[in-house]
Amino acid sequence: MARTLALLVLAIVASCALVQITTAGTTHVVGDSLGWVVPPGGPIVYATWAISNTFLVGDTLLFNFTTGQEDVARVTKEAFLTCNSTNPISLKSIGPANFTLDSLGEYYFIGTLDKHCFLGQRLAINVTAYSGPTPAPAPAPPPASRVPRNYTVGDKLGWLIPPVGPLFYASWAYNKTFLVGDTLVFNFLNGSDDVAVVTKQVFDSCNITSTLAVLNSTPANIALNATGDHYYTSTYDKHCILGQKLVINVTGHTTPGSGPSPPATAHPPYKAVSPSPPASAHPPSNAASPSSPAGGAMAPSPKTSAAPITSGRLYFGTFMVSVVASALYF
Repeated sequence: MARTLALLVLAIVASCALVQITTAGTTHVVGDSLGWVVPPGGPIVYATWAISNTFLVGDTLLFNFTTGQEDVARVTKEAFLTCNSTNPISLKSIGPANFTLDSLGEYYFIGTLDKHCFLGQRLAINVTAYSGPTPAPAPAPPPASRVPRNYTVGDKLGWLIPPVGPLFYASWAYNKTFLVGDTLVFNFLNGSDDVAVVTKQVFDSCNITSTLAVLNSTPANIALNATGDHYYTSTYDKHCILGQKLVINVTGHTTPGSGPSPPATAHPPYKAVSPSPPASAHPPSNAASPSSPAGGAMAPSPKTSAAPITSGRLYFGTFMVSVVASALYF
């Protein structure tokens, strides 16, 4: 009887061990033999490493580094893009450090010491599946819905070559929800900038040889009339390459009802124009208009509606950015 009981216990232990082995995740050594350092080839090193691996829920990331010389912080996507380490999700300063991937989605890691992040010590990965049986899917959240909003691109900075490169407009768009019915307002200096609505291919290459449309009078108001990705840049020389580019994703529809206050100036439906900005001539301040009334007062021109985007298949003038693309900007 005792022998039978002992065999039964051994069988149970062996079964538990087998279950642990089959459900245990993979340990990924970040950077392989290089470890977690400021990479000699810049951010492309860890971006390439991430692409060559498949990450599942239950896997572990192992960061090998020397304590006191490096650290690793898990951060938000916005903090990753801007190398902002002020409020990390978690921070580990003793090497080696382990992070368990316990859910689907994107994970972002940076080194917080000195300028290590800016020099390429940054990693973004995407956990795409479960290592074991897939759990029952959670109920889909209801689609986003609210009244229309006006978004001023770049807020107070406006629409120009940003001081920190393309990450500025990517960060601006990151925490915003864009819906059909919203309006983008681009504020810029007439004669020094414009807004080009472009395809993804033009946006990625910054080869502004063709555009879907160009608006060259400020403020340029563009109504979002279709879901999907929208790409914007400028036709002025090297503005796109220097970071004046924006991509947004429209995810749903606004609710009927009262919308936002109309922008200060609305533009008629835009049309494609030559990428070369026209030279602007200004009449003397005391020049009288031939169409002015006898009293000399110019009759006000009627306002027109905001420029609609009517095709659901158009793409507009930027990130995501894929993770590798965002890493290459440093």
